[in-house]
Amino acid sequence: MRLPKAVRNLSESFEKLPGIGPKTAQRLTFYLLHVPQEQLEDFASSLENLKKSTVLCSICKNVGESDPCLVCSDSTRDKSKVMVVEQPLDLLALERSGKYRGVYHVLHGVINPLENIGPDEIFIKQLVDRVSDRDISEIILATNPTMEGEATAMYIKRQIGELKIKNSKLKITRLGVGVPTGADLEYADDVTLKYAIEGRREF
Repeated sequence: MRLPKAVRNLSESFEKLPGIGPKTAQRLTFYLLHVPQEQLEDFASSLENLKKSTVLCSICKNVGESDPCLVCSDSTRDKSKVMVVEQPLDLLALERSGKYRGVYHVLHGVINPLENIGPDEIFIKQLVDRVSDRDISEIILATNPTMEGEATAMYIKRQIGELKIKNSKLKITRLGVGVPTGADLEYADDVTLKYAIEGRREF
């Protein structure tokens, strides 16, 4: 028996999402068939406006409603400290800890040769340009403690290391104890992140 074309099309769209297999895609599709039309239209509207109503901050590359974002435009933040994270969700997790009052730089990924993601596919050059142009005293590398996260941190260290010759006050640190190897910042609790920020080390 062939499924209706509309059902097949939506299932195939769900399958393109990370972590969604064919069975889960079909379950989601049939679930949406049973919700009220008004709720379905709200869902469709949210999807349609997802990109239309958000912008990338031209300074830190975070996703926000305005440019610059709320963090970069906050005059009470310490602009001399830049925390480098993989994804906007990592930034949100660190903000929840309430311990960090500097600013951020969001890479939107990590270097991963197996998936053909090189340094040019993420926002590393923009970070290096930012460090070159501004009076920054510390770069805090907060990529996840995975193989790809570590490789990305090492690459950034090499790129920014050349700038340290011109700016002897520039310090490169890595998040310290608290975040276990192989874990994602997104899922870390507030206390773990607090100790990770406090225990950052020279990198």
